[in-house]
Amino acid sequence: MMSSLSARLLLAVSLVLAVFFGATVLVLDSVFRNAAERAVEARLDVQIFLLLAEAEPNAQATLDLPEDLPEPRFSTAGSGLYGQINSADGEPIWRSQSTVGTGLPMQPGGGLGVHEFNRTQLSDGRPVFLHTLNVEWEFEDGSAAGYQFGVAESLEPFVDQMRRYRRQLFGWFAGLAVALVLTLGVLLRWVLSPLRQIEREISEVESGMHPQLSENYPSELQGLTKNTNKLIRAERTRLQRYRNTLGNLAHSLKTPLAVIRSSIEGADRDSAEIDAQLNRMDEIIGYQLNRAATSGGVTLGSKPVDVTEVVGSIVRSLDKVYADKAPVTEQRISPQSLYFGDRGDLTEIMGNLLDNAFKYCQQRLRVSAQAIDVDAARRPGVHLIVEDDGAGIAQADAQLVFDRGVRIDERADGQGIGLAVVREIVELCGGTLEISDSDLGGASITVKFPSN
Repeated sequence: MMSSLSARLLLAVSLVLAVFFGATVLVLDSVFRNAAERAVEARLDVQIFLLLAEAEPNAQATLDLPEDLPEPRFSTAGSGLYGQINSADGEPIWRSQSTVGTGLPMQPGGGLGVHEFNRTQLSDGRPVFLHTLNVEWEFEDGSAAGYQFGVAESLEPFVDQMRRYRRQLFGWFAGLAVALVLTLGVLLRWVLSPLRQIEREISEVESGMHPQLSENYPSELQGLTKNTNKLIRAERTRLQRYRNTLGNLAHSLKTPLAVIRSSIEGADRDSAEIDAQLNRMDEIIGYQLNRAATSGGVTLGSKPVDVTEVVGSIVRSLDKVYADKAPVTEQRISPQSLYFGDRGDLTEIMGNLLDNAFKYCQQRLRVSAQAIDVDAARRPGVHLIVEDDGAGIAQADAQLVFDRGVRIDERADGQGIGLAVVREIVELCGGTLEISDSDLGGASITVKFPSN
């Protein structure tokens, strides 16, 4: 299917022009052919009257014509102009010298003074235009006799004339059609330039180069651009309000829970069960806090996030937290690695994955990032890999670790929420998660965000 609006318009206009010019060519061809035939008929009519003027009665009560006629073609064999006079019963009484070896197919009959003009063939098969006229000749003795005058002209000059005319006609109309299509192409490019500008600006908004569309457009498009900008601003406002509301709710609940926890310490009641429920509520609030910080996709007008910057910041923070272990972190991040989404989402994903890698590694860990479809996509994708040299994750536990509240290693600190948050963010953003074995000896977790 043709996707370009300009190409569609140009194709539609070209088809309309082809139909219109085709019909025009047929009409002009028909008009010219009829006019050319009428011109031939008029010429032959003149030649018939010339023969009538030159005919003289003889002693045998018939007609004679001189050998040298005013039209020399009658006296030249094969000249293409032929003359013949038949008696009323269809017998030839005179033929021009040009008809040597042939004769005109004149049919007797018809009223006096009636002209007949048609296409036919000579007795040798050559196509001709034939024009006949039936007359009655009155002699000096008072007698009268009927005669049929006929003049024929070869069809070849007419065919050549039509061929030249059609060649010129098709040539001129083809050139005119090409010129019109090229002119329309230029005009369409100029007329549709605002649409191409909108497409370009939307790409820039999606890539984060501009916060919204400009409004310097023709009046027909101003409603579209203004409403699109309103939609972009409303989407940002809605997302921020949603995140602030959930964040405020979760944060406001943590303080009453802390008060309850401090109030029941030392009380004579089943404090273990109460502590368990409070811990459960605290986990839920922590989980919802993480969800409140998740945008779950690309926010229009936001700038792409530099993966190197985010990973570097997280690694520096974790180096301080795990200073007693002092693991060696290897970073393999390509310069073009960009995340087209919310910075907080990427920070949450890499923060949880790197925190687990720091926690479970022996001495080494590695973080890699590689951009994909950099030249082919409007928003390139990125592959993120976090590896460590720890004990690894068994295949049977590969999916369980992403369930909320599940901890494979019960001896380690944590609530089993971090990887669940990672999976939710990745899935909301259209990405995928994979767990495999690393060549460092431990686990390898790969996050793939496709291009779009």
